[in-house]
Parts: sequence; C-alpha cells; structure tokens
Amino acid sequence: MSAALAIADTPEWAALAEHRRALEDRHLRDLLDEPGRLDAMSVDVAGLHLDLAKHRATPETLRLLVALAERAGLPERIEAVFSGERVNVTEDRAVMHVALRAPRGVTLEVDGRDVVPDVHAVLDRVADFADRVRSGEWRGATGRPIRTVVNIGIGGSDLGPAMAAQALRTYVDGPEPRFVSNVDGADLAWTLRDLEPAETLFVVSSKTFTTVETMTNAESAREWLVAALGDDAVPHHVVAVSTNRARVEAFGIDPDNMFGFWDWVGGRYSMDSAIGLSLMVAIGPGRFREMLAGFRAVDEHLRAAPLARNAPVLMGLLGIWYVNFWGSTSHAVLPYAQELGRFPAYLQQLEMESNGKSVTLDGDPVGWSTGPVVWGEAGTNGQHAFYQLLHQGTVVVPADLIGFVRPNHALGHHHDLLVANLVAQAEALARGRTADEVRAAGVPEHLVPHKVFPGDRPTTTILGERLDPHTLGALIALYEHKVLTQACVWGINAFDQWGVELGKELATRIGPELAPDGPPPTDHDPSTADLIGRYRAR
Repeated sequence: MSAALAIADTPEWAALAEHRRALEDRHLRDLLDEPGRLDAMSVDVAGLHLDLAKHRATPETLRLLVALAERAGLPERIEAVFSGERVNVTEDRAVMHVALRAPRGVTLEVDGRDVVPDVHAVLDRVADFADRVRSGEWRGATGRPIRTVVNIGIGGSDLGPAMAAQALRTYVDGPEPRFVSNVDGADLAWTLRDLEPAETLFVVSSKTFTTVETMTNAESAREWLVAALGDDAVPHHVVAVSTNRARVEAFGIDPDNMFGFWDWVGGRYSMDSAIGLSLMVAIGPGRFREMLAGFRAVDEHLRAAPLARNAPVLMGLLGIWYVNFWGSTSHAVLPYAQELGRFPAYLQQLEMESNGKSVTLDGDPVGWSTGPVVWGEAGTNGQHAFYQLLHQGTVVVPADLIGFVRPNHALGHHHDLLVANLVAQAEALARGRTADEVRAAGVPEHLVPHKVFPGDRPTTTILGERLDPHTLGALIALYEHKVLTQACVWGINAFDQWGVELGKELATRIGPELAPDGPPPTDHDPSTADLIGRYRAR
C-alpha cells in the first residue's frame, strides 16, 4: 500500500464499513444456523482448532478482511520478517524471533549472515548448562545440588518464562523455578523467604545489565547470597543472560556462564531464546525443544497458508473488525486451564506493548483506533466475577476462550465440568436468552427484563488436545503473528516500545529527590511536587 494512501481511505475499508451496516440487525443466533458456516469459519493449526463461527461476521466478512490485509501488503510484510529486513524502522533492526525456533539447516539471514547457526550455538550451550544443573553436576559453593532457580528480570525477561513455567508445571522435573521482577522489595523478600542459599541459583536476565529494576533486585539477591556463603560463592550461584560481558564480570559472574541473544529479538518475543534458561532447567532441554517445534509449526503455517485459511491472520483481522468497525476497546482472554493463569498477563505485554501506538510507520498520527486493552482470568473464576458484564453489560467485549480435551491431572470429572463451562459460556454469549424464552421458563413478568441476555457477544474458541510444550509454543506463536497482522494493517511499528521510556526516565530523576537529604524537587507540577514532599517528610 502506498504511504500516501491511508488504510482507512481504501475501497477495502469502505466495503467493510458498508458490510458492517448490513450486519447491524443480524443476530448471532440466526447466523449460527446458516448452512456451511461452521466449515467456512473454522481453521486448524499445529493441533489447535479455532472455532470462529461465534463471531458477528460471515464468510463474506472474512473475505473482505482478507482483501484489506492484501491491500495493506500483509503477505509482503510476512516475507519481509522472514527475510531479515529491518521492519523495526524506528530502531533500524530486523525482527527475527522466528529464527529462535528454526531447525538446524534452515537459512534465515540478517544483513547477509545466516543467524540460525548462531541461535543453535547458544541453544546448545544453554541445554548443556541445564543438563549439568539438573543432573547435579553443577553444584553450589558448598557442594550441594541446586534445588531452586530464581530468574531475576522484568518485562520480556520475566513474563514469558514465568508464564510458561506455570503453564508447564506438570512437566517440571528439575529444580523449582521462581521469578522475581517487581522492584518492590516484597517480591524478592517473599521469593527468598524459605530458600536455602547453598541450594539456590540465580539467573539475572538483562540484555544490557543496566535495567534498574532487574539490577536492584540482583544486587539485593547477591547481598543475601554473600551474607550466607561469602563473596566466593557468587560464581557458583549466579549466571547471566546478557550481552554486556564487562558488567557481568564486574558483578562477580564468570563470563563463561553468560548466555547471549541479539538485538533482532525484542524482549516480549524472547522467551524461546536464552531468556528461557530457567524454564529449560525446570522442564529439560528435550521438552524445551518440543516447545520450539510448536512455535515453528505456526511459523510455517503463517508463511504457507493462504490468508483466508491462515489462523493467526484471521485472529488478527477479526480483532481489527471489532476495533475499527464495531468500536471495541478491549479484548478478553479466558483460558479454561488453571495452568494458563498468567497467559493473559503475558499477552498484555505482547499485544499492548506492540500495538499500543498512535503514529504510523511514517510518524504521522493514525486516523483510526489501534490496539485494544487486553485482559482476562482463568475460567471458571472469571465467571463469578466479570462475566456478568460480558453477558449483560452495555459494552461488547470480544473474547478468546481457550481449552483442552485432555487434562494434565487424573480428576477427569473436574475436567468434564470445566469444559462444559467453556462450551456453555461460548454458546450463552453468542445466543443469549430472549424475553419469550425467559417467560416460557415461568419467570414472573417483573423479573423478565433482568433475566434477558442480549447475546450477540463474539468469541473465538481455541481447543487443543492437551496443554503440553508443543501446544504452548503453538499457542504463543499464534498470538505473536496475530500482532504482526494487526500492525501491518494499522500501519504501525509493533516492534518498538518508546512508551516505556518516559516514566523510567522521570523515575530515575525523582528517586534521589525522595531522600530526606536529597535535592529539592524541581521542574514538577504542583501535584507531583506535593507527593514528593509528603514522602520526604516521612
């Protein structure tokens, strides 16, 4: 698409706007009964089945959305990513997280260099280290084996492996993984409260080894360790995921125990790099590679499947349909798997940090809405909280319901009830309950309005066989490429995060001003200056 032609000014956008008006009075309960709809609006990828039939959309909607994606140049953008082009234009970087899960022998180049051998060299080093820790070959300073691995990071250096460690806890057969991210001392204090220093390994994850929150936590963890075991213990109990050899060495970490990654890997796309070291120690290199294979299966699907049958593309396009043509401002992710309790939080960073942008690639203000607020909670907990709003509130919130046929536990009757709730919620949100149906159930007339459910609430149901490493990798890649799809159509850069910086810069300046003997607060608005003053007066 020409830079001079905004996506909202295209015939494809106009056709979707007209189509939206035509669907205004068509209810999902009627759309669901149309012949052929289920086949036309279902797609399978990497063991995941996506039911798109419960959307306020038709096969014609999907056709029009695909035409919009083609107008935006989505096929070309997908190839640009896999070809190592510098699609992150504001940082002049390639975006090659797909290389992190490429098999040996595949060629993916950045600036003329095949990066796949580099990826596997690091992966092999991480796997070797993980095996040594898991087997007991790597021991602490006193000769005791490692029982707990504490990952210290923040953002992409925390959310990915922390989410995955919980999601795959059935498969954890190595040292217990724990995660510290918040600079709030309570996070570190509670994580360490019952640990034995002689049996604890810290993984400090920071590309530059300068991230304030991470290094503050790392310094305190080091003090805790040294107080118990002495300075000489640090190399036996702390390793790094970083690219800053000098700072790693100055911290007391043996640089041979530093595992690197590359500037073409964004933090929120990095959990399948060395950032996943703590996860690999927990589940083992073999299962970690199974997870990478799940990622890869969706990568190949993205590149090979036609847009009209492309699972992440269709997810992204349906999101655009609601944001830009129905006025939706949020999107719920509702996993019916307790292990995926951190998945909505992981997606908050993936989607909102990526597509929470208000200027185009050219730096011009966008003329349309972009990324929605992403939120959610594991079912069935959410049903006893915010589902009331989903069913009978005045806002319509599109939602993804995620479930699995087979549980990772032996309580099968629990699982039947869980899946029954997933299926029931999707049906209830779509079909609702009319006033006549309420009356037919014998409800007194004065209560009828209170028991009517409008329905017409759109959902995607994602159903997998079992939540295992392969499936988790596929699920994450599905959302990664959804982000790419939406960013391409919206004409924004999904791979920078300048919005993170301003608050960090101000916090660095305000920190010294909070001390009783610190410099006086300057250049602040009256409200901010008053808050600083109240804190100083403590």
